[in-house]
Amino acid sequence: MASVMVLQVLHDYSDAEAAEAARCDLRWKVACGFPLDHGGFDPSTLVYWRRRIAKSGRPHRVSDAVSKVAGQTGVLNGRRRRAVDSTVLADAVATQDTITQLVAAIRRVGRVVPGAAGQIAAVCTGHDYPAPGKPQVDWDDPQAKDALVSALVNDANALVEALAGGDLDEQASAALGLLALVAGQDVEPAEGSDGTDGRWRIARKVTEDRVIPAMDPEARHTRKSPGNRRDGYRAHLAACPETGIITGAQLTKAAGQDNSDAAVATQFLADQAASGGPPCEWYGDTAYGSGDLRAAIKQAGHSAVIKPGPLKPPVEGGFTLDDFTVDESAGTATCPAGLTRPISAHRNVIFGAACRACPLRSRCTTAKTGRTLTLHPHHDLLHAASASWAVQHGPREDYKKYRPNIERVISQAASRGGRRLKLRYLGTVKNNAWLKNRTAALNLRNLISRGLTHDNGAWILA
Repeated sequence: MASVMVLQVLHDYSDAEAAEAARCDLRWKVACGFPLDHGGFDPSTLVYWRRRIAKSGRPHRVSDAVSKVAGQTGVLNGRRRRAVDSTVLADAVATQDTITQLVAAIRRVGRVVPGAAGQIAAVCTGHDYPAPGKPQVDWDDPQAKDALVSALVNDANALVEALAGGDLDEQASAALGLLALVAGQDVEPAEGSDGTDGRWRIARKVTEDRVIPAMDPEARHTRKSPGNRRDGYRAHLAACPETGIITGAQLTKAAGQDNSDAAVATQFLADQAASGGPPCEWYGDTAYGSGDLRAAIKQAGHSAVIKPGPLKPPVEGGFTLDDFTVDESAGTATCPAGLTRPISAHRNVIFGAACRACPLRSRCTTAKTGRTLTLHPHHDLLHAASASWAVQHGPREDYKKYRPNIERVISQAASRGGRRLKLRYLGTVKNNAWLKNRTAALNLRNLISRGLTHDNGAWILA
């Protein structure tokens, strides 16, 4: 069944498609050790095994087994480079608008919270929730739309208040908590209202860390670029750029500071140290150029070949932070005009009134109070990275040579036959297990293409 699960994620098959392939495809029968007349199995068998493995002490045993094989082959011996990158994978459900989410969240409470169905009938009057479909309203009429939003939000608040304080299990508490979240994340008091009169409207903003479908509360909005908004989860990968072997994989929510590229790369770095791996050069784009990650890389004895982020001057074509001389030992910063000021306890440098008569003011700041710097705790590392990047034949040349290789690994993990993959499961845990299995399958295919064979009880590359 482990072989079937590996082939399933490699081909991106559903449970029914995998069961059919195991019954009808001779290649699958040979790979899985089935006799030719094997009658196959019910697709629900795969559901059983995923749940059983998830509840075990080693939920990522397939990935661990392939990692052990790769270690025996020595394919990474002497390979001291690691590249990191991430991509967004679409979630398994459709993104919902505010009205659909409110209705779906109330219906979910009615299904999983004991006694909630009766409370919905008693206190929820804005919509016939047992009836299928969205509420019937003139969607082109802003007043009618706001009246519907107000009715649904008031129903949600009344239901939460009616059920609060009860003895609820984990599933029921989660459903009620989600309803409270959905009722507050996308709405604001209507014009001329303070929120106490029950009049609401959809907020003229996007809530940070917004839940987008009620069926999968962990899916999120994110952006790969200012003009490219995506919904779903973020898959983070670390790989050896010379061999394409994936050394780390983690699926997280698509938004949130703890799920940022730099934060997950710090975890990859810790995993490398925990496994006893050698010091490496870490390659990444500007998303990985944080001072905290650079400090973690340096502290672990590794080196960073990470593209520094651009510094935007307050005045177009003017002075950036790198044009100031920061002396950490003396606790001072000197501006391009030669004026020196102390670094405060909060790492601010205030030049203030001294900027008024400065001949370089027009190139430095437009603020009436003068230029103020805010220094990162690891400013020295960020400044050194920018300086080294400007040197010809420096780390930038290695970056151009090795870092683009991670793009191919990302493409292999996130697509199949030219088609972008879409996640099949709900929640971070299940989709992370899928990603671990898929990267294990890709590594196994990579090793087989290099001549993987079993000889005298050990895995080697022929």
